[in-house]
Amino acid sequence: MADLVTLHDVRSAAEVIEGRVLRTPTLPSPGLSALLGVPTTVKLELLQRSGSFKIRGAFAKILSLPDEARAAGVVGVSGGNHGIALADAANALGVAATVVMPSSAPARSVELARAAGADVRLTDSLPAAFALMNDLVAAGATLVHPYDDPIVIAGQGTAGLEFATDAPDLTDVLVSIGGGGFVAGVATAFHALVPGVRVWGVEVEGADAMRQALDAGGPVDITPTSIVSTLSAPHASQLTYDHAVALVEDVLVVSDADAVRGSITLAETQKVWAEPAAGCLVAAARTVLDRVGPGARLGVLVCGGNTTFADVVRWSGN
Repeated sequence: MADLVTLHDVRSAAEVIEGRVLRTPTLPSPGLSALLGVPTTVKLELLQRSGSFKIRGAFAKILSLPDEARAAGVVGVSGGNHGIALADAANALGVAATVVMPSSAPARSVELARAAGADVRLTDSLPAAFALMNDLVAAGATLVHPYDDPIVIAGQGTAGLEFATDAPDLTDVLVSIGGGGFVAGVATAFHALVPGVRVWGVEVEGADAMRQALDAGGPVDITPTSIVSTLSAPHASQLTYDHAVALVEDVLVVSDADAVRGSITLAETQKVWAEPAAGCLVAAARTVLDRVGPGARLGVLVCGGNTTFADVVRWSGN
């Protein structure tokens, strides 16, 4: 079993990235509370610099690198948000960045990464993107992995550190899963600070790498088919799988359609423009309440908002 990230690691990451990222709002949600029938609190990471939580891990990792590793330039693979964040953080720190994305990545994500100065390489699929990333690392670039890295996990966990500090009475926290780095970091912080809390991971059908890993007893390769590219990792890693086994109550899977409807619900009830990677949490919240009963106090980590109106209109019509 891999060594798990600790609260000390998360707090150290928070010190490293302080002043470079936003402390995003933690707010009670009257709209979601009325909809779900229990007190619900949101943390609005979609308001974060670069539009998602991913900037936390990107800064934490690049700032940990020695000068020679930075000079070699950094490379990452992404379905969208990690690429935007890596480009933004690297640009802020004067480091050259290459971002590899599948052609299915949202056009807006590609535009934002390029606008931040990254060299964006597009591939036919996400597995092909991971393969090209590995080739670039072998050629000398410095890897900033989107989730299979304890420093990145600790960086992402700073969102959980803030959330647990600001809302210590939560009983159940919902977190989206792509490769699993976000839920690993958030669960680390919450379990250390809020005794008895349950952290639930949420995926979408066709991008359920962690659910399949848990069912198989270890990471397995999948071929993502979901429209939710920001959750479409081709596999969990041993590191993120081990965190999920140790710290996550369960991993729930909802449909793409429910994820898109959840984005619309968040717009209507919370007045925020969230991507389906966050919208999936709304549908999953109902499942959590069926499992734990009406005494729950829910926390919803709204992970990102990098989607366009045209995207949501197209998806909602399918």
